Amino acid sequence: MHKPPAMIDIGANLTNQRFHADLDAVLERARQAGVCRIIVTGTSERASTEALALARRYPDYLRCTAGVHPHDASSWNEASAAAIAQLARQPEVVAVGECGLDYNRMFSPEREQLRCFEAQLALAAELQKPVFLHERDAHDAFFALLKQYRPALKGAVVHCFTGTLAQMREYLDLDCHIGITGWVCDERRGDDLREAVKHLPLDRLMIETDAPYLPPRHVRPKPAANRNEPMYLGAVLETVAAIRAQPAPALAAQVRGNTEAFFGLR
Repeated sequence: MHKPPAMIDIGANLTNQRFHADLDAVLERARQAGVCRIIVTGTSERASTEALALARRYPDYLRCTAGVHPHDASSWNEASAAAIAQLARQPEVVAVGECGLDYNRMFSPEREQLRCFEAQLALAAELQKPVFLHERDAHDAFFALLKQYRPALKGAVVHCFTGTLAQMREYLDLDCHIGITGWVCDERRGDDLREAVKHLPLDRLMIETDAPYLPPRHVRPKPAANRNEPMYLGAVLETVAAIRAQPAPALAAQVRGNTEAFFGLR
């Protein structure tokens, strides 16, 4: 039987309620599919606390991030800031975030998103941990604030990048890494991303599922209830490899090395 290449999923929302009933089975399927490590995304104080608990429950397999997503920026206050700072100091937490700006759905006002984002950039700089970033329909404001803090940051990955080649090049100019999800597999809307991926320097590339969101559209049989899982990370890898005309195993090894170095997983 063909053994899949070893891969690391840099972003899976395993605290999501859609995984509560069968998480052990989800993790076993991921292992069987070649996913050798998963970083669980923290998106709020509660989710970050739960992500840390998962990382401690599966210490040989999971790590996590701690942060507040822009959707929840209105919840940011002194107490939540102190809680995130305490979580982010734990050794299982490999990055601050998911943090950034999202002007697409505006679940939190712009002013509060900016305040929450800046506070987490400052925390990441203080702790010298990388940032795990989110941006949607807010590139200019997001880039301006990130550029201001980038010299003080240990590292930065633009998670679930869906932008243009020009936007990607701006992030590369700030020495950022780029996280690619199943968006790249979507023939309806992924054209800009596929073009950008052709030009992404190999040492800046990381891959992720963003599970349970963004299941690769070409996977068969289709995921039950359209729930993405880390086991589908190989579909992202194979699509990126095809776009770049590179062998998937060699690409997997390079991307895994990038990820281990960035998050300190070695």
